[in-house]
Amino acid sequence: MIDLPDAGCFSTPEQGESVHWVEHLRVDALSLGTYSIPTGATDDQDPHTEDEIYVVVSGQGSFEAGDRRVRVGPGSTLYVPAREVHRFVDVTNDLAVVVVFAPAEGSADGG
Repeated sequence: MIDLPDAGCFSTPEQGESVHWVEHLRVDALSLGTYSIPTGATDDQDPHTEDEIYVVVSGQGSFEAGDRRVRVGPGSTLYVPAREVHRFVDVTNDLAVVVVFAPAEGSADGG
């Protein structure tokens, strides 16, 4: 067992960044991290080559994927298939999101 006490904790982006990503665990089959998006920030992520699960731990905003848009808050859980364009928008309270990639982030494209 591995304890991941910081998973889901909001972290302020470094100067010059709009969002912050911290990876907490990486094994061949998956990776897990926390994606932090401050109130009003722009989420300019590109589609990933891996499937993703998002679990919103804290904050409020909306999520867009394909032609759908949903409101998100604590407890919201979302699945995004590999290569689907998606992003968080209209963040009204700092978002802390646990993200699980399967397989591990960057591994499906050889990274």
